[in-house]
Amino acid sequence: MAALSDSHDSYAALRAPNFRDYLVGNFLGTIGRQAVTAAAAWEIYRWTNSATALGLVGLANVVPLLLLSLPAGALADRIDRLRIIVHSQWMLAVLSAALAALSFWNNEVPAWAPLRAGNAALRAIAGVFERHAVPGELHFDRPALPLMFLLLFVMASVRVLAWPARSSVIPRLLPRNALSNAITWNSSAFEIATISGPALAGFVVAWLDFQAVYLLDATLGLVSCMLIGRVRCLPAAEPTTPAAHHVGQDWLVGARFIWHRKIILGANTLDLFATLLGAATALLPVFADKILHTDSIGLGWLQAAPSLGAVSMATWLAHRPPLERPGRVMLWSVAGFGASILIFGLSHWFWVSFLALIAGGALDNISVVVRQSLIQLLTPDALRGRVTAVNQIFIGTSNEAGALRAGLMGALVGPVNAVLIGGACTISVVLLVARGVPALRRVPALHTLHPE
Repeated sequence: MAALSDSHDSYAALRAPNFRDYLVGNFLGTIGRQAVTAAAAWEIYRWTNSATALGLVGLANVVPLLLLSLPAGALADRIDRLRIIVHSQWMLAVLSAALAALSFWNNEVPAWAPLRAGNAALRAIAGVFERHAVPGELHFDRPALPLMFLLLFVMASVRVLAWPARSSVIPRLLPRNALSNAITWNSSAFEIATISGPALAGFVVAWLDFQAVYLLDATLGLVSCMLIGRVRCLPAAEPTTPAAHHVGQDWLVGARFIWHRKIILGANTLDLFATLLGAATALLPVFADKILHTDSIGLGWLQAAPSLGAVSMATWLAHRPPLERPGRVMLWSVAGFGASILIFGLSHWFWVSFLALIAGGALDNISVVVRQSLIQLLTPDALRGRVTAVNQIFIGTSNEAGALRAGLMGALVGPVNAVLIGGACTISVVLLVARGVPALRRVPALHTLHPE
């Protein structure tokens, strides 16, 4: 009866000091990093006036994800996860300070030969895709531009190395009977930070400048280090078996685990392709400028809109019992997300676009909570780092490659067509996954799930 009671306690996880400190610290670090990514993309767009450049920001995040995720997962299963998190946060704070310096003194960067070559390469790539832009309007002559991409690449690499540790440490921070509630709070906080970070960047840039966003991230990163640094892990809930020792050095065990758990595979596949095809936020600077004809304040509100929906949905999910049919709810929420993207793409009115983004944020939050819950609840602790690493490839690839797809497709067929095609394909993916993975529709209530 106690476990059942705890599963309906909306604040069960928040009563654990370890989890509470981790949640706040991770939230601050995440919101700062997301703000930096959005601000850097916006600054690069101002420098270049190129949709392709926006897509290349996504590419700078995808490459480390594909190269480093699996070794990062093995690292999280062998080294203290909290130590990995704290050290990575320190490095990100330093890199954000470097980004602020580069942005502030960008006109002072000398035109060295490697930087000129980097700009020439970027200009050549843009020339392939920019079919709707006047060539004279594209600017790839600023020496600081290649350095900006280099810093974003290094920051993405650090984030990738720490991500499996961040996601797999949660079950070690609080009792088992509060885990489902913790996953809901953490998933919701992550989603809110992911969407609120770009909105925060929009407002800070409008009121101050890009450098203020980068320095804000450095400050939030230091606070995050202090909070997470005082967290202590509990003993693992499941004993380490001989089988776990056998796979201890196997980077691919996470992929095999997911492949044989069709429920997790279906949820990841759904999120991967839906986010890849339905990504529209990467084109918000273009929509704000060319279609909705709004200023930086309007862009800030557009970037804030999904977070408003996510906050509302997160609050509702945290204050209700675990979903009884989470798989079905996830399928319907992703379909609704695709529909909201279609409405956004068709709209030429600011408030219609704003409301469509609110709805998309709310529905996307449901999908995030269900997917993360399935992974954490069905995976043994000895494998969580590597399973989370594979999940990182799914999700990170969809987010960053989605930004790349949106940017390049926006350059090829125009931003409106790029968004409409993505929304329609998102709904098609839902239908395919619902038919191809029927077990996802039959997933029982989250509080009944246990590691396999």
